[in-house]
Amino acid sequence: MSALLLGVGVLVALFVGYNIGGSTTGPAFGPAVGADVIGKGVAAALMSVCFALGALTVGPEVVHTLAGDLLRDQSVFTLRSSTAVLLVIGGSLFLGNYVGIPTSTSMTAVGAVAALGFAAGELDRSVLSEIVTWWLVAPVVGFWVAAVVGRYWYPRLRAWLALEESRRERPLVRVVSSGITPRPVVESTDGRRELSGAVTVVAVGCLMAYASGTSNIANAVAPLYATGELELDPLLLLGSAAVAVGAFTIARRTLETLGNDITALPLPAAIVVAVISSAIVVSLSAVGIPASFVIVATMSIVGLGWGRASRTPTLSDVSRGEDAPTVVGALTADGEHDSPTSNTQETADAPEAASLFNPSTTARVVVMQNVVPLVATVGAFVLFEFVPLFRY
Repeated sequence: MSALLLGVGVLVALFVGYNIGGSTTGPAFGPAVGADVIGKGVAAALMSVCFALGALTVGPEVVHTLAGDLLRDQSVFTLRSSTAVLLVIGGSLFLGNYVGIPTSTSMTAVGAVAALGFAAGELDRSVLSEIVTWWLVAPVVGFWVAAVVGRYWYPRLRAWLALEESRRERPLVRVVSSGITPRPVVESTDGRRELSGAVTVVAVGCLMAYASGTSNIANAVAPLYATGELELDPLLLLGSAAVAVGAFTIARRTLETLGNDITALPLPAAIVVAVISSAIVVSLSAVGIPASFVIVATMSIVGLGWGRASRTPTLSDVSRGEDAPTVVGALTADGEHDSPTSNTQETADAPEAASLFNPSTTARVVVMQNVVPLVATVGAFVLFEFVPLFRY
C-alpha cells in the first residue's frame, strides 16, 4: 500500500512540475516572445535548461527551507498528506494554466503547506508572516519602478538602445526543422544595437528562469522529500523534466497572455520589464524568500504600460527624438511661427493606455493570480480539517 501511495505521490509531483513549467515560462520569456526576439519553442528550450541548472545548484537549499522551516514538526509530512498537498497544488496551478493565466507557484505551494500546518497545529506563523509581507511589497515595488521608468526615462532608454519600436514580422531567433536535427537561425537585424538588445532581453529571461529553478523546484518536490522516502537528487531531475514538458506544451498559453494580450511589448520595453523583475526576484531569493516572480513580472508590465500612457511629452522631447506624438494646441499666432523661446504652451498627446496594456486582460490576470493561491489554501485546509481520511 505504501509503495502504491509513493508511486501516486511521484506522479502528482510530476503533475505539479508540469504546471510550474506552464506558469513560469511566461513571466521569464514572455517579454522576449512578445517582442518577437525568440519564438515559443526557443523560449521553452531555454526555460528547460536554465530551470534545471537553478534546481540542481541552489534548489536543494530552498527544498530544505520549505520542507523544514514553515512547519515546526516535519513528521506532519506523511506519504498521504504530502500526496494530498501536491495534488492540491497541481490542481490549482492547472486551473490558472487552463485559462492562460500564469499564477504564482510559490504562493500556491506555500498556501497549501501552510494549510496543512494550520490544520495539524504545527504552522510557524512568524515564518509565514515574513514571506507574506514580501509577497505584498514586491509587486508594488515592481509596478512603481516600472511606472517611473515608463513615465520619465523610457524614451531616453529607447533612444540610447536605438531599437525599433515596431514589432518584427518574425522572431529574431527561430528554429528551422529541416535536416536531421533542428538548428537555430538568426534573422537579419537593423544593426548591432538591436542584436545586443535582443541578447540582453534573452539573457535576463534566462536569469529569471534560473531564479525560478532555484525556488520553484521546491514547490514540486519538497512535500514528497520531507517524507524521507526518496533521495533529493532523483526528485530534482524528475521535477526539472516535468517542468520542461510544461514549458513546451501548456506554457504557450501563458506566453501568449504575457507576451501579446496584456501589452504589445517592443524590445526596449521587454528589456525594462525583464531587468526590473529579475532584479527583484533574485534579491528576494538571495535572502531566502520564495519569490513570486509571476506577479512581480506581470505588475512590472502593467506599471510600464501605465507609466508610458500617463506620460505627456513636450516639444523639447520631440526635438530629442523621444516619442513622436501629435502636437496639439496653438504653436503660432496669426499663422506665424514663434521662436523657440516664446511663451507658447508645449503640449502633446500621450499614447493611449489601451495601446500599451489591455485593461480587461490585466484585470483578469490580477484576479486569477490571487484566486488560484486562495483556492489551494482553502482547499487544503478543508481537506485536512474536515475530510476524515486526511484529518489531523
